[in-house]
Amino acid sequence: MPCAQLKIRVIPRAQRTGWGGRRGDALVVRLQAAPVKGSANQALLDFLRRELDLPASALEIAHGERGRDKLLRVQGLSQKELEQRLPH
Repeated sequence: MPCAQLKIRVIPRAQRTGWGGRRGDALVVRLQAAPVKGSANQALLDFLRRELDLPASALEIAHGERGRDKLLRVQGLSQKELEQRLPH
């Protein structure tokens, strides 16, 4: 089964949840959720699952669970397939 990686920079407590462009090689995601007790991480995973049309089991945070810079593992997609689903 293919597996891709995705670098994300999270901006919590934003006015609304959505894409925020790019910062270096990471995609920026703005989240309304506060970084308290994992709620921002859950909001990030929910947002990405909806936006990328992925099942719940396909996404996991590989690194950065407690920071703003995260590395996500995406099961079931190649790196090329993932790039095609991301905003440009």
